[in-house]
This record gives sequence, structure tokens and C-alpha cells, in this order.
Amino acid sequence: MRIWAKACWIMSSDPGDSTTTKPLLALDGVYTNYGKIRILRDVSMSVGRGEVVALLGLNGAGKTTTLRSILGLTPPRAGTVRYDGHDVTGWPAYKIARLGVGYVPEGRRMFKDLSTLENLQLAENARGGEWTIARVFEHLPKLNELRGRKSGRLSGGEQEMLAIGRALVSNPRLLLVDEPSQGLGPLIVEDVYRILTELKKTGHSILLVEQNALLALRIADRAYVLDSGRVVHSGPAAELAADQNRIRTLMGLEIKV
Repeated sequence: MRIWAKACWIMSSDPGDSTTTKPLLALDGVYTNYGKIRILRDVSMSVGRGEVVALLGLNGAGKTTTLRSILGLTPPRAGTVRYDGHDVTGWPAYKIARLGVGYVPEGRRMFKDLSTLENLQLAENARGGEWTIARVFEHLPKLNELRGRKSGRLSGGEQEMLAIGRALVSNPRLLLVDEPSQGLGPLIVEDVYRILTELKKTGHSILLVEQNALLALRIADRAYVLDSGRVVHSGPAAELAADQNRIRTLMGLEIKV
């Protein structure tokens, strides 16, 4: 799997531009524990600039732990995490966020007593950038309608949109999205994935954790599959999406449309 991750450096590069010769994010041989319990085992993967990568697997496979290892919330015990040329292994989360890494966590984690607007204001990058609160409201007009409502009174789909908007106003170059379809109805899921597709078109790099395999593969360029903390598959998303038998074999992943 390390060979694949290193090969992706070459595939996503422009030989004439030294800023694109390496992926935006690269994990190499990462091991992560919760206490004495080992969760990740020799995980290597990469996300290129402007690329959407799906990270698939059943509950407990290590997907969220991978994101937490990248973010510095659960630092790796071994291996390296590199972001935009920096070795950020073990860095505190706030320093990694300042480099341009946004996070849409599972469960959304709103400040429930604050309004939609206040949640966005807390997350807004003081240095500015292309994603202002006004632009978020333009792309997510439902949030504008709900700007004065406390986030604890929003529906699950509305909270997911707010979580995405909150990440965007920090103006990240890499967006880590954890289970965006979880607990949402089909129509709301389509809205959420429409937003992610728009972000892909504007050149955002996205690492997308998802149990609904075909949904994630629909917008991803490449995919990794985790099983018991190990990468058991990596390759083009389109190839995996076209082989539902392989999806079933890889730990019986959901194949909902």
C-alpha cells in the first residue's frame, strides 16, 4: 500500500511545477492507539491537490481514527503525516488547522445555544479568504433563511450543512468530511452531496469518510478501504464502483445508491 501512495505523488504531479510534485496530504506507515488498543496498523494513503478521495469501511474499521490522526486529535504512535510539505506528525490540532485543514465531524458538534450565524462567526478565518459567511449563505441559501435560529433547533440535514459551512469559512485547502450522510433522509443526502460536488469543481481537496460506498464513489477520484485498521484496497473510484461484487467482498460495504 505504501507503493500505491507514493505512486499517487507521481500521478497527481505536474513535472513543470514543483508545488504539485507531491500530494497535499500523505500518510506513511501510520500506527495509532487508543490507550493500549491499537486501531490503525501501517496505514499509508495520500490526497492530491484538487482531488476527492473516499475512505470506506465498516464501523470500527478505523476511518474516524484516521481523520483524528491527521488532525492531531489522536496523534500517531508511529509513522508520519505530511501536509503541504510539512511533517505535522504529533502537531497540536490548532496548528494543523491553521495550515488550511478543515473538519466536518461525525455528529456535527454544533454550539447548540448559538444561532446559525453565530456558529459561522466563531469559525470564520480572521485572515479572510474566498469563503466568507456571505458566500456560504449564497451557496447554502437554507442556512441564510435559518441564520437566526439556534443550531440545536436545526434538523439533522440543516446541521450537516452548517457543519460544512463552518468548515468552509475557515478557508481550508483540505476538507476532512466524516460520515456526511449518516442519519439523513435521501433528499437531504442529495443536497449534501451536491455541495461536496460543487466544492470538488472549485478545486478543493477532500478526504471523505463514508459507509455508503457508491454514494462516496460517485464523486471520488480514488478510494481506500480500511478493515481492522489496515488498508485492504486502494485504486480508482470508478473501477471500484463498477464492481459491486468487490464492494461486497471488501467487508460487505453498503451499496445503497
